[in-house]
Amino acid sequence: MSQLFSPFSVGPLRLKNRIVIAPMCQYSAVDGEATDWHLMHLGQLALSGAGLLIIEATAVEPEGRISAGDVGLWSDATEAALAKVLQSVRKHSNMPIAIQLAHAGRKASSNVPWEGAQLQTVEQGGWWPMAPSALAYSATEPPPQAMTQADLQRVRQAFASAAARAQRLGLDAIEIHAAHGYLLHEFLSPLSNERSDEYGGALENRMRFPLEVFDSVRAAVPAGMAVGIRVSATDWVQGGWDVDQTVAFGQALRERRCDYIHVSSGGLSPLQKISLGPNYQVPLAERVRRDTGLTTIAVGLITEPEQAEAIVTQGQADLVALARGMLFDPRWPWHAAAKLGAQVEAPPQYWRSQPRGLNSLFGDITMGQR
Repeated sequence: MSQLFSPFSVGPLRLKNRIVIAPMCQYSAVDGEATDWHLMHLGQLALSGAGLLIIEATAVEPEGRISAGDVGLWSDATEAALAKVLQSVRKHSNMPIAIQLAHAGRKASSNVPWEGAQLQTVEQGGWWPMAPSALAYSATEPPPQAMTQADLQRVRQAFASAAARAQRLGLDAIEIHAAHGYLLHEFLSPLSNERSDEYGGALENRMRFPLEVFDSVRAAVPAGMAVGIRVSATDWVQGGWDVDQTVAFGQALRERRCDYIHVSSGGLSPLQKISLGPNYQVPLAERVRRDTGLTTIAVGLITEPEQAEAIVTQGQADLVALARGMLFDPRWPWHAAAKLGAQVEAPPQYWRSQPRGLNSLFGDITMGQR
């Protein structure tokens, strides 16, 4: 029996298999409101047969958007727009859906990727980003505003309020974004955090604000709702955030009833040096899983079914996540199930699509024909 297609529980959430669709920014919202594009995007992914679908990085306040096209969850209007999308998706899919709550920090106010992804200044129609310290992401950008105590309190509350809205929308889980160089990662890394107060300096202090945000989210939703986190396990820059510090962070999260940790890497500095290749981030996930005991999701150039099966079978991670690979092939779980001799859930409208010789792919079904 395929381990990749075996059921698994993420805290209180029961999944039908170990395949996760990772959050993928679409930069297609209007004033933070999800659009018909999101209905098309999430709709096709919700028919993929994966165990869990995570909605893209969703800003908890307008200033926390990566770009002006980011989805948000900070107002009744943004909540209503996402509710409309989810209502349509759920008519045709019972796949569990999570949401990634985020704040972009100093990487906010950027252009969309297909238009260069460069920082947009106030004069260019953007806004002034904020961060732990007034340290720019790159030498070509102006520095962000260093956050005050009032800013910290506002952002903590914004995460809690967005979490309450997510629970009201009936979402199944919340993932807090503390990776890829965005705000919470910026607090964790000594490369971006030079504060002299209780939120900077020693590791315990640099972890303080991300842990406070986690606590605020955990307290804002019922115990029966799964809450996890995404981290960059290393900055890939000497003297930056690394896997040893990630383990310490994970151990603190476990004490706070964190249901899972989604292990990525990089994104904080343009000086990062990454050797890309299949499974390049999996050893990071394996180390975090071993030393924290947290349910762990591995991600990063996992493209082949046999590759994903081995990661789970060998105990390197509990689940595997795909992002770009799922965009390229939204039926990846179907094809993986066919290769691994497993079954996958699919809508009855598509049952006739299974090739000859794979009559058990969608279970024991009977199809008539007129």
